[in-house]
Amino acid sequence: MSVDPTLLDDLEWRGLIAESTDREALRAAVSEGSVRFYVGFDPTAPSLHMGHLVQVLTARRLQLAGHTPYALVGGATGMIGDPRDSGERTLNPAETVAEWVQRVRSQIEPFLSFDGDNAATMVNNLDWTAGLSTIEFLRDVGKHFPVNRMLARDVVSRRLESGISYTEFSYVLLQSLDFLTLYRDHGVSLQFGGSDQWGNLTAGAELIRRSVGGKAHAFATPLLTKSDGTKYGKTEGGALWLDPEMLAPYAFHQFWLNVEDEKIGELLRIFTFLPRDEIEALEARHAEKPFLREAQQVLADEVTTLVHGSEETEQAKAAARALFGGGDITQLSAATIGAALAGAGTIDVDAAGIPDVTDLLTLTGLTKSKGEARRAVSEGGAYLNNVRIDDPAHVPASEDLIDGSWLVLRRGKKRYAGVRVQ
Repeated sequence: MSVDPTLLDDLEWRGLIAESTDREALRAAVSEGSVRFYVGFDPTAPSLHMGHLVQVLTARRLQLAGHTPYALVGGATGMIGDPRDSGERTLNPAETVAEWVQRVRSQIEPFLSFDGDNAATMVNNLDWTAGLSTIEFLRDVGKHFPVNRMLARDVVSRRLESGISYTEFSYVLLQSLDFLTLYRDHGVSLQFGGSDQWGNLTAGAELIRRSVGGKAHAFATPLLTKSDGTKYGKTEGGALWLDPEMLAPYAFHQFWLNVEDEKIGELLRIFTFLPRDEIEALEARHAEKPFLREAQQVLADEVTTLVHGSEETEQAKAAARALFGGGDITQLSAATIGAALAGAGTIDVDAAGIPDVTDLLTLTGLTKSKGEARRAVSEGGAYLNNVRIDDPAHVPASEDLIDGSWLVLRRGKKRYAGVRVQ
């Protein structure tokens, strides 16, 4: 099938190629015809995060350009985990890893097409490692790995003093076996991943050359960092998870709204499918008037829609408008309200005995005393669900509850608190 000859140029412009094997050979391969490629994801957690999203979207770019994806979810490698600088990973039970495999697969699937000439294929490396004997593994794979090269890998050399288990030390052999298996059985000749995986990527290509005399390609995407060099993708609650149960779409949207001005161009290139001319025009407008934060708004809307859909994006925007600029707060979902108020503070009350608004203002900390609460109401500075409170003795009824479970109190223009009615 025909392929887009500008693919590599676009990936380079977007900053998605930090390292690669022979660049000209790679360019020739992806320009001459549809290449079968793979990218792997280890289920070491129940959800993918921002770093994984770089790989998922890059796979989508390659497929849209005419190439054929193999998305590998590591049921085998996920039981071990790639070595990391912070120390040994906790080994998860096999049944936990199996459950996470399914969760990760379901997060990847919406981004790829499983129909057409270059339909995607989902694979699990447990399928070809579960029945592999130790003797076969050592003879057919281990024989091709000089220990001195394995010791020279950056993460291994950094871990030698503190200690690294043979399990994690051997991870590179398993990932290399994946590339060899997909090359041999499916004709996959290209692998990519994050730049922290570069040693594993090149080891797989080298195993293909050594064991079957084949030629394979690899490239690595950059690791994302903030302007100060620290890792990107963290929120106050932890990683920027893609699972809406682990990080609400509202909080996800807010993360992108608040990215640094210095990084906005980089993130627009990597995380959106906007064409080059639109991104460059947006960057120019942002450079002229950064205080408008137009670029952050576009980025947040684009990425949230990609991951969570347009409806959740609109919910997130509506929540922000309702809390910070007016709008109908009663149309928001309980999940969105909960996420929006996570940083403001919330209290729980029993549905059988909801206090009056004076008590609620005091219990939530919006006022220091009931007297202060009553003064706030009399002065017109207290609100329930964005409606001014006139009666300090008003007891919220069931019809006041947002999505059947939430009340939003506000004092003045910017001080909010949530009441979850259970």
